[in-house]
Amino acid sequence: MKSPDELERYFQQLTEKDAFSGVVLITQGSSQLFAGTYGYASRSWKVPNTLTTRFDTASVTKLFTAVAILQLIDRGVLAFDTPVIDFLGLQDTAISRAVNVFHLLTHTSGIADDAEEESGEVYADIWKTRSNYAVTETADFLPQFAYKPSNFPPGQGCRYCNCSYVLLGLLIEKASGLSFRDYIRQHIFAPAEMFHSDFFRMDDVNEDVAEGCDPLRDEHGTIVAWKKNIYSYPPIGSPDGGAHATASDLDRFLRKVKAGTLLSRQSTAAFFTPQVLHHVQDDWKQMYGYGIEFAVDGAGNVMFAEKEGNNAGVSNVIRHYPDQDINVVLLANIQNSAWEPIRTIHRLLKAS
Repeated sequence: MKSPDELERYFQQLTEKDAFSGVVLITQGSSQLFAGTYGYASRSWKVPNTLTTRFDTASVTKLFTAVAILQLIDRGVLAFDTPVIDFLGLQDTAISRAVNVFHLLTHTSGIADDAEEESGEVYADIWKTRSNYAVTETADFLPQFAYKPSNFPPGQGCRYCNCSYVLLGLLIEKASGLSFRDYIRQHIFAPAEMFHSDFFRMDDVNEDVAEGCDPLRDEHGTIVAWKKNIYSYPPIGSPDGGAHATASDLDRFLRKVKAGTLLSRQSTAAFFTPQVLHHVQDDWKQMYGYGIEFAVDGAGNVMFAEKEGNNAGVSNVIRHYPDQDINVVLLANIQNSAWEPIRTIHRLLKAS
């Protein structure tokens, strides 16, 4: 990377404007190209973020869920065409019995989400009428979506759906006999050597865990206060989001998956292969895979594979450039603060 100094100045400027708080890690193979830490892990106590800070990964957690499902497929316990509703015994819900594992992994199930974010609904609004602290186990999410009408028949559309990963989490629990979080700890975090990653409750005291908070602005755009995100989603991570990890652990996870440490050769290849089209931009396509998402150029080449996460007090990106073997991990504890920086990093990488 030719411009680490330029990137450092860029992030310092963002931090001074309270537009970014988090960490950035860029690696190429076993080499570190850039590492930077900015802002506060605790804004209340002015504790700075460091490379050992564990961040809420939001929807990046779906990568762990997807790899867990692929592991169970490797073991023959599940298959891509496993009928989800019959397997889970959820026949009394509004979810179609035609929904299978492939549909859930690729956001093609058509099932309703608890918050239809693609239609503009806000996830944090769920907790205005339901106690977020009542939702701590995977099955606790079911009343929020299982009885709502579907958006389309399975396999006949593509719409991002958080709750499809809740169902995948229930599949993991039933197929393995473990809780979702214990399965991920034993079969993802441990073999991937993600020794600093875990699921931390908001109401517990944990070292090196960033607190999420967002600025409140007046009519002129001036920050007048900061609001913590403790009432914006459940108090502990679930199959669709909320695991905590360091930037190094996420970089290591992606490299361990690619090296075949967590999956069979066939499933490793499948994980890094686009599966379904989500939408078309001017000169590239966004495609969904198994948890991970792809930017594909007009010739069908994968420009990068990534997973984003966004929630109140959280925004992050983990991105892999296959042609350069470069990983970018960007973790922030301010909502929506990762998007402009990842575009800047992309431009710098492509210019180098």
